[in-house]
Amino acid sequence: MKSSIQLSAAKNYFLGFATSGLFLISGLYFFNSSKTPEHSPLTFTENSQTETVSGKKVQLKEFNPNDLSEQEWINLGFSERQVATILKYKSVVGGNFTSKEQLQKCYSISAEKYSEIEPYLLLPEQASKTNSNQNYSRSYTNNYGPRKTSYNYASSSSNKGLTIPGKFNPDSYSVNDFINLGFTEKQASSILKYKNYLGGSFISKEKFKECYMISDENYRKLAPYLLLPDTAPANTFERKSFADSKQSIQKPAINIEPFDPNTTDLDGWKALGFSEKQAQVIVNYRDRNLKGSFKTLDDIERCFVISAEKFAQLKPFIVLNSENIGSKKAENTLNNSGNQSQNSKFVNSTETKTDFRRTNINDITFKQLIEFGFDEKSASSLVGFRNKLGGFLNTKQIIETYNIDKALAEQLISTAPLLTENVPKYSFMEAPESWLKSHPYFKYYADKIIYYRITYTNENKFFRTMNIKPEAEQKMRMYLK
Repeated sequence: MKSSIQLSAAKNYFLGFATSGLFLISGLYFFNSSKTPEHSPLTFTENSQTETVSGKKVQLKEFNPNDLSEQEWINLGFSERQVATILKYKSVVGGNFTSKEQLQKCYSISAEKYSEIEPYLLLPEQASKTNSNQNYSRSYTNNYGPRKTSYNYASSSSNKGLTIPGKFNPDSYSVNDFINLGFTEKQASSILKYKNYLGGSFISKEKFKECYMISDENYRKLAPYLLLPDTAPANTFERKSFADSKQSIQKPAINIEPFDPNTTDLDGWKALGFSEKQAQVIVNYRDRNLKGSFKTLDDIERCFVISAEKFAQLKPFIVLNSENIGSKKAENTLNNSGNQSQNSKFVNSTETKTDFRRTNINDITFKQLIEFGFDEKSASSLVGFRNKLGGFLNTKQIIETYNIDKALAEQLISTAPLLTENVPKYSFMEAPESWLKSHPYFKYYADKIIYYRITYTNENKFFRTMNIKPEAEQKMRMYLK
């Protein structure tokens, strides 16, 4: 009896557990089958498809990827995630794409998408090594380098960027046109002044890039749109000084007769082939700088409006003593042009010894230095350095002459006087370009001086703006008015 009761209880327990398990399994099955998934995981194919715009095909045209905004990238068919990656990659490479090759390396741009937009990219195929280095250097400086507080005029353009309507020739642009591009009025005026300095044309992209007012970043934006050759043609004339450019004009042949430059007036110099301005400069140079007379041929040759070619043409006919003009005419009649170099020699070359106590060091000749005791190398160095300077202004310059015999130089200084009143001096504003570019103390800063005097009228700003070393500034000031 007792055992039957135990089997009945165990059976009831088993049936209860089985029924409960059945209901539990049925409930779980019903719950899972009726639930709809809210977010099904994306496959790689589905994910790549969401990255593209499902709308109609974009109409492409030529564009510079450096100028595109986020929305414009999206309009090209990229997703927001892809655009964010492209813009981040752009900042990593220095803020600008420098070539198609560099843009292609962005992993957000697939090979198919790149082949679609590549024909419309306004970028070079490959970046030059120089541009790459400059781009890296600029990126490093901007992110890690010290902040500079000095004023950079070319980078002071407004932050709004450039608005480029399409391809254009900058030679035909006015001030308003450059302002419409995004430059300030002062920058636009300076760009046109630079164009006039080049002769009225930028000639090439290379010359356009050299304008101080156009930063490297703005040039990269403008370069694909410039209707100019990359480099100047081989037969393009070089920029010459005021004197050379005036003399380059074709003029009729001039019949030159022997003349005394000390008695030749304004009309006389014009008759020799000089313009009115050039003739006036020569007369002023003679009357003001040389106290009324040319004493040697070197004095005439130093006049900056008389080019080397013109001086060589006039030299056979120059007579510093008016009484010798008649004899000079007779010699020129008898001798052919091959003997003109002999006619230019003066009768003053006597063999008498030089009185060095009365000989100005700025007038002393090569032969006189040999007579004093210098060897040919030292004498040549002293005369050459003096001619480049236009004359010594202190004795320290003589001692510092390259290859000079310092002991003999000190002896010469103690014997001969140094007269400096005839040494030409100019202000920054009126200094000739040829003088600036050939003078030992100015030639390394000549381009900066020429540019800054176009922009500034206050000469006191020149040295502060150009950051010239104190030693160089001290030397330059000696030859400034």
